[in-house]
Amino acid sequence: MKKIASVIVFLLVGLCSLSAQIRADSLPTPVDLVSHPEVQAMRSSRDESLENIMKTDGWKAYDSSFATTSESAIWIKFPLENTTPDTLSTYLFYSGFHMDLYLHNDWEFESFQNGYLVPLGKRSEPKWYFFSELELLPLQQYQCYIRITNDYTSGRSNAPTLYSRLDYLNFMDRVRAKEASSIAFIYTYLITLCCILVFALVFCFHLRSPVYLYYLGYLFFQILYAFVILRTTLAKVGNLAAHVPYLSLVATETIQFCFIGFYIFFILHLLEIKTFSQRLSNVLVGFGIFCFVYASSKFIFSYYEGLYSDNRVLISYIIRIIVLPLNMALFIWILVKVRHPLMKYFIVGHSLFFVGAFLSSYIFYTNLHLVPDGIFNFPYAQHIIFQVGLLGEVFCFSIAIGEKMFLIQREKDMANHKLIEQLHRNQIMEENMRKELDYQVQHKTEELVRLYSEMEKQKEEQIKKSFAERLRDMKMLALRSQMNPHFIFNSLNALKNLVMLSREEDAIQYLDNFSILLRTILQNSGKNIISVEEELEMLELYLSLEKSRLGDDFSYTIQYDSREALSQFTIPPLLLQPFVENAIWHGLHPSGKPEKKLSVTFDTSKQLQIIIEDNGVGRKESGKAKKTHPSAGTRITQERLFLYNHISEAKMHMSVLDLENEKGVPEGTRITIKYNG
Repeated sequence: MKKIASVIVFLLVGLCSLSAQIRADSLPTPVDLVSHPEVQAMRSSRDESLENIMKTDGWKAYDSSFATTSESAIWIKFPLENTTPDTLSTYLFYSGFHMDLYLHNDWEFESFQNGYLVPLGKRSEPKWYFFSELELLPLQQYQCYIRITNDYTSGRSNAPTLYSRLDYLNFMDRVRAKEASSIAFIYTYLITLCCILVFALVFCFHLRSPVYLYYLGYLFFQILYAFVILRTTLAKVGNLAAHVPYLSLVATETIQFCFIGFYIFFILHLLEIKTFSQRLSNVLVGFGIFCFVYASSKFIFSYYEGLYSDNRVLISYIIRIIVLPLNMALFIWILVKVRHPLMKYFIVGHSLFFVGAFLSSYIFYTNLHLVPDGIFNFPYAQHIIFQVGLLGEVFCFSIAIGEKMFLIQREKDMANHKLIEQLHRNQIMEENMRKELDYQVQHKTEELVRLYSEMEKQKEEQIKKSFAERLRDMKMLALRSQMNPHFIFNSLNALKNLVMLSREEDAIQYLDNFSILLRTILQNSGKNIISVEEELEMLELYLSLEKSRLGDDFSYTIQYDSREALSQFTIPPLLLQPFVENAIWHGLHPSGKPEKKLSVTFDTSKQLQIIIEDNGVGRKESGKAKKTHPSAGTRITQERLFLYNHISEAKMHMSVLDLENEKGVPEGTRITIKYNG
């Protein structure tokens, strides 16, 4: 209260010294306060108070030499009078950054605040920043003090002007009419982007894909940019940036580079550039990161350094000189390297963006929007043209996202169709396997019943000790009779395959070898034991048959010291063949190795030792595979060894070893049979 009272005293002193007044009721035209005889001015620091200013005697006539700077303030004072019996409104026009106005008469003291960087909530006139309404009471004299400051680093003149109500209304009508189209476009631009943002938000929430997240960032910063531009217009609805004018002005360039950064990462994922060129992808990632780093650095620098510092402007020029050519170079690089179905939308959208950005910059730096009656002479021309390019790009990318969803759905449909077909084939295969398995189970059951009946009959004929020995002999004979049909079935099946493949010569050769092998098997069918040399001959015939059937990718080796040494040892007939057959069909055949090897070694250095080794998939992997019929040969052979050891003085012991490398990956199987005489 003491401060206000002292200000009022000083104002009264000033009113008493007035020699003339500016009559608000007789303003024929707008009155420019510069060089007006009743207007005085002085320069001071920015934080000087009105009380100290009123004590100062350094007032001079107000002329164009009183230019504001970022370090100083200009104080203006002039008398104002209403000589009419009615309340009168006059309007002070000032389009600078900051203005504080103090108006006083004999019993009232008023203060006003307005300007480009004054927040909307602090303005004396909430409609716009450049007009302040002064309501003058009837037959009253006023003393006006105006403090003007700005944030330019270099001096600029921006003098206030007094308008009558009629001139004010005419001025605003002209400005509204001139800005109506531009404001309507900005509203359309904002509404369109907000609608697309909602759809993109829904897609991002449901699909959880990075491409939608980057597209959301791209749209969000474009919307912020539109609000920043809207702040400078006469628009009343949605003028959110007017509440934080300094922050929005500082963030203008930051917002632009942020949506460029999101745009780059959006393109990376939309066009799947990494699949076409890793180097191009790395360059684009680096460029996107640069945009974000520059945006944040520019915001911090501008916020603390000032809006119009020479360094800030210079950096902006340099960055634009670098970014626009780089943008074009990357665009051409993408055209050369990327072959994506959505490239057409990228080409059109990016072309619209580039044309809009280039034309907007050219208009701004050449002042084409200030040329009277020019094609670009409309409010906010550089921003509108840039937004036209952006809007065209947004439409293109919105269509591209829609088509991307269509492509994804089509790929899913194709995958589902293939899956259904595969499931159908699997069902057919499973049904066939089930039928085959049922047939084999029934066949084996009948055979076992028959064998069991024969064994029961033979048991009745045996007596005492010879009864038990004869029983073991018949078991050996039964197991061997199971082995022979099993092997013959596989061999005939192989012969059938050769005939079906029209390999007539191979089939004839195979039939000759098979007949020799079959004759040998039949000759030995009545024997309980044969020499290892005879078993070797049958094994050689069998492997030659498998070699002719499997082709060149299968190779085998048989190693021994001498056939004469092998003739000294006896074993059950067809003992080794099931192990070799199992190694070929369950170890080597499913293997994807280019060379499938099998080795059989007869070591007679001490006692007989037979080693069968393959480089197949191993027992564990073979057990996972689905088989059309169970492999009974190995099991039967193990039972034969068990019975042989019971009826023979010589004993044979078998061991199986899974071969693995250092990492535990299967590399084959080794079977070792040791003979102890």
